[in-house]
Amino acid sequence: MFIHIGNNEVVRSESVIGYFDLDNTSQSKRTREFLTKAQNEGRVRSEVSDLPKSFVITCENGETTVHLSQLSTQTLVRRSR
Repeated sequence: MFIHIGNNEVVRSESVIGYFDLDNTSQSKRTREFLTKAQNEGRVRSEVSDLPKSFVITCENGETTVHLSQLSTQTLVRRSR
């Protein structure tokens, strides 16, 4: 099954590790470090035209990717059910 995460981008539901609210999680130093490292390694995909509200972490073929999304985590979780 696939999940639409915004701006015509879909991910495989089996590859999703988690959905995270950017406002809440970005206050953590470890989360900021994780996102900075992922950005520097080219593993961040931005699916937004405005400010992102959430991010989705996926793992496919052993490679972890961070997808920024303008959808809320609640919307993403509902879509995954």
